[in-house]
Amino acid sequence: MDQTPLKRPQFFFTTAPLPCPYLPERLERKLVTELSGPGAENLHEGLARSGFRRSHSIAYAPACPGCKACVPVRVVVKDFSRRRSLSRQWKQNQDLVAIKVPARATTEQYELFARYQQSRHAGSDMALMGFYEYSAMVEDSPIDTFLVEYRDRAGVLTAVCLTDRTTDGFSAVYSFFEAGGARDGLGNYVVLWLIEQARRLSLPYVYLGYWISDSAKMAYKARFQPLETLGAAGWTPLELPPALSQKSADSLTA
Repeated sequence: MDQTPLKRPQFFFTTAPLPCPYLPERLERKLVTELSGPGAENLHEGLARSGFRRSHSIAYAPACPGCKACVPVRVVVKDFSRRRSLSRQWKQNQDLVAIKVPARATTEQYELFARYQQSRHAGSDMALMGFYEYSAMVEDSPIDTFLVEYRDRAGVLTAVCLTDRTTDGFSAVYSFFEAGGARDGLGNYVVLWLIEQARRLSLPYVYLGYWISDSAKMAYKARFQPLETLGAAGWTPLELPPALSQKSADSLTA
């Protein structure tokens, strides 16, 4: 008599409430589960399409009582076109050489990461990360993960993007860059580069994580139209009020 092994159940847990890093005077909670074993890739695929994000070997999604501010978004690659400021920033950074490398931490990357945190997120938990914590963020992944290093003509490391590959696109896990320098829109350029790579590979989406309309740190994502958002009806086009659309277009510091 044939016996089929029972599939190990997938357990989900809710974290304790902590101060929200994006909206003042609010608390955040997350629904988390572990990505491990031979089924990690497939599990991540399904969870990513359900609005989850990955950090290390954990997949998570917001689970904040009474708050729906975090909205999963993804760029529809085939319909995307660069407009105005994004087109200008794309052209200004065309001299950068993008190099796909394995997800392995280096001192050079960490030094850029630390400068970025002090410039953009001083006082945050990430700004306190040492090299060991940075290495874990980059290397602790059970799925297809890689880094993209962006270097100028002199070979100087200018930006880095930690990226997950899925069957339907790329997921921008975390990016950092030389902030406060002469270059404009490096954060935007990284996203634009991922979109172009997805287009070349005929991948339909670039996942950008969570869009929060009232957070300056997250509102910039709305400029990469057309975007789809995940809600009760599944993935649907994001429609912005005119005032909010203009606000996103004017925020060019990412």
